[in-house]
Amino acid sequence: MRSIWNGAISFGLVSIPIKLVNATESHSISFRQIHVTDGGRVRYRKVCELDGEEVQSAEIGKGYEEADGSIVPITDEDLARLPIPTAKTIEIVSFVPADEIDPLQMDAAYYLAANGATAAKPYTLLREALKRSRKVAIAKYALRGRERLGMLRVVDDVIAMHGLLWPDEIRAPEGVAPEGSVSVREAELDLADALMATLGDVEMDSLHDDYREAVESMLAAKTGEGFEATEAVVEPAGAQVIDLMAALESSVRAAKASRAGTDGDTGTGAGAGTGAETGREADDGPDAEVTPIRRSARKTAAATTAPKAVGGKKSTSATAKKAAAATTAGRKSAAKSTTGRAKASTPKATTSKATAAKSTSSKAGASKSATSKSTSAAAKKTAATTAKKAAPRKRSSA
Repeated sequence: MRSIWNGAISFGLVSIPIKLVNATESHSISFRQIHVTDGGRVRYRKVCELDGEEVQSAEIGKGYEEADGSIVPITDEDLARLPIPTAKTIEIVSFVPADEIDPLQMDAAYYLAANGATAAKPYTLLREALKRSRKVAIAKYALRGRERLGMLRVVDDVIAMHGLLWPDEIRAPEGVAPEGSVSVREAELDLADALMATLGDVEMDSLHDDYREAVESMLAAKTGEGFEATEAVVEPAGAQVIDLMAALESSVRAAKASRAGTDGDTGTGAGAGTGAETGREADDGPDAEVTPIRRSARKTAAATTAPKAVGGKKSTSATAKKAAAATTAGRKSAAKSTTGRAKASTPKATTSKATAAKSTSSKAGASKSATSKSTSAAAKKTAATTAKKAAPRKRSSA
């Protein structure tokens, strides 16, 4: 980078030779003035008011205009003879905490580069001292014909200098604040805090000049003859009455949605599934309670029939009667249980329990059929046993 000023930093009795380099550059797109009729370039020519002739840059000097309009010529030699110690020196006058510098005072920014090998050691010493103290240096320097105020601080491994405006160059903000007394409620402040927290931080490197990019795109399109002018949509100006609380709430919601990105909303789906499963479990409850009663009836009938099926006709008859009674009791108990629950349940549960009652009746019928078959089989076995016992008696009598 090309230096724009050479001099030294005066740090007490230590002198540090440095070069001043611009730390910033403008990327703004500049336009030329043209003659609208024919597109010709319009230039400003420097003309002497006395003789009307155009003057070249080499012939132009400085002068101070008095109140009566007369001009006092000032030469570079005159300025060089002024008793200013900062003509070629950045003189450090104090060290202060960085937060004591009002950002309103900050002007242009520069990098200070060590000028030569001998400057490396004192340059590094000043840089490390600034780092450890966590302070900035306030200095005076002369640039472009005037004395200026500056602030030195460390940026990475380089000493940077910000030009500062003199304190008397900062205007007081008179008549700028809103007139009258305006009160802000705590709820509004809370929403403002929530909005600030939701927006969070921003990567400064991600910010860019949208206007410049739009101008560059327009220029590229016009150069390629593919540009079509469109009328910009401009919102009508004027005072707007808004609900501040509603605007803040909407802003918070929008900021949260923006930061959420593509994460998606999984809570609703999970909740819906849980609710559906809970509903099914509630509907399945009556069936689960009726089923043990039905199985109990079948087991009671089977237990009563099985051990006594090998007896005589009386035993078989008694077994059939007991099995039928047990089956009937089971059906009545299941029906009563189903009816009682149906009365106490919701309409949806009633339908489920009615279905369960039908299932119970059909299964009870199946149980009855099974019992009848079992009884018939037992009767046949009893008859066979009786016939065998009677046969020997007939042979003996013969």
